[in-house]
Amino acid sequence: MKLSLIFSEFRWKFILNFFLILSEAIIELLFPLFIGFAIDDAIKGEYLGALQLGGLGVAIIFIGGGRRFFDSRFYAQVYQKLGRQIMSRLKEEDASVKSARLSMISEVVEFLENSLPELLANVIGMVGVVIIIIGLNIQVFLWSLLATVLVFLIYFLTRKKTLRLNAAYNDEIEKQVKIIHSNDSGRLSSHLQNLMKWNIKLSDLEVVNFSVSWIVLICFLVISIMLSAGTGTVEYGALFSLIMYVFQYIGSVIALPFFYQSWLRLSEIRQRLEEI
Repeated sequence: MKLSLIFSEFRWKFILNFFLILSEAIIELLFPLFIGFAIDDAIKGEYLGALQLGGLGVAIIFIGGGRRFFDSRFYAQVYQKLGRQIMSRLKEEDASVKSARLSMISEVVEFLENSLPELLANVIGMVGVVIIIIGLNIQVFLWSLLATVLVFLIYFLTRKKTLRLNAAYNDEIEKQVKIIHSNDSGRLSSHLQNLMKWNIKLSDLEVVNFSVSWIVLICFLVISIMLSAGTGTVEYGALFSLIMYVFQYIGSVIALPFFYQSWLRLSEIRQRLEEI
């Protein structure tokens, strides 16, 4: 079955969910700005900034709490709907495949409920930081773009290997229940060994990608400091702020590939679910 049919069936709930995610992410991005307003007002002996900061905090509690309250119930519906439809199309398959597919559906729903909000918040935060960096130093901004392209190129070049390793891992998972029911210790030992083999290969690939990415981003951080200090006109506060924003940007960039890896795994799972 096509997963797009689920999005179509629950489209208004998905739209509401995405609206709440975006609202929460934008409010989180505004917090540093409102903290600055509160500090400025406090120095003047005024309290408007503090009240505005408190109002922002109340808003994120209502929106964030409301979204999580809605999400747990909404995605429970999605999981049940997907589970019933896919199980009805797997009547001829053995219990091992059925069990594995239910676990895969759970992974898809978990990504939508937990990882997607983090991804959107990360992207919105990164865009906000980039706008600030542009205002502070255009050269640092250009280097940030180059660093980002290089990091994503590293993960893009290894995407086929990532998909192949995930496919091998999922193939082994689909045999699990049958092997357990066989009560054959030899088969079970071989099965567990194969699972760990593919898991280790995925982990090793991630270590290489992560390490090379960090080399690129550390070089970007050093270049940013050199560019900022080399102007000779930047005040200490502005230089400190710029480096902090660069560090925040690096944190966002290094996190995005993990979401990309999750998306690659889910795309392999989606092919299995839609081949029915």
